[in-house]
Amino acid sequence: MLEIIPVTALKDNYIWVIKNKLTSDIVIIDPSEHATVLKLIESKKLNPIAILITHHHWDHVGGINGILEKYDIPVYTPKKEKVKGSTNPVSEGDIITLDELDLKINIIDVPGHTLGAVAYYARDMLFSGDTLFTAGCGRLFEGTAEQMYNSLSKINALPNQTLVFCGHEYTIANLKFAEVVESDNKVIKKRLYEAQKRRKKGLPTVPATLEIENQTNPFLRCNEQAVIDSASNHAGKSFNDPVEVFATIRNWKDSF
Repeated sequence: MLEIIPVTALKDNYIWVIKNKLTSDIVIIDPSEHATVLKLIESKKLNPIAILITHHHWDHVGGINGILEKYDIPVYTPKKEKVKGSTNPVSEGDIITLDELDLKINIIDVPGHTLGAVAYYARDMLFSGDTLFTAGCGRLFEGTAEQMYNSLSKINALPNQTLVFCGHEYTIANLKFAEVVESDNKVIKKRLYEAQKRRKKGLPTVPATLEIENQTNPFLRCNEQAVIDSASNHAGKSFNDPVEVFATIRNWKDSF
């Protein structure tokens, strides 16, 4: 019995907290800062047992030290990246066993946004950091288009009912871009309308299922003819390689 608590931080970050509904035990994912996390812990008398980090960027690791000053808990980080405070480097094939939550978490290597980024997968929940966003994907700060495309393809092989918990509230901006890429996609239009309604109420648009991502996220749809045509029209040349399609729309999104 698990509860996922979104903690908003900075401008648009989400810090994810996995809680055992029957106890006070929690796991903290990507604490961008510590004050809001500590406030939650103290107000609800929670017991943190671990921190999980998806990648080394400051807005995902900035709260580690502040939390460790009060709680001596393990910090799981990508094996291929340096993160201050790390105690347990992990990479694909590793499994984190959290007995307090009766949870086993699988590690997936997802290079692209950063070279060593990882995602955490358990019980149809994916904590994707800045690799897969709702209706979008992360910028290529360190990796290549091919690496990111392969990482997204790996994620896309997970079950359709998988819930994607990403690191930022970017859904509306991403859907506005998706709408330009696929102007005839009615599912995108409907999702954008629903996301705008939720944000007006102050509600998160995250998580989303992989099923809806497959229908609306252009970065997962690089084999779809409408996306291929749109990328080709934007670049002024024809494509038959989905990696080239991905690279084109990723560059397009960067300046959108």
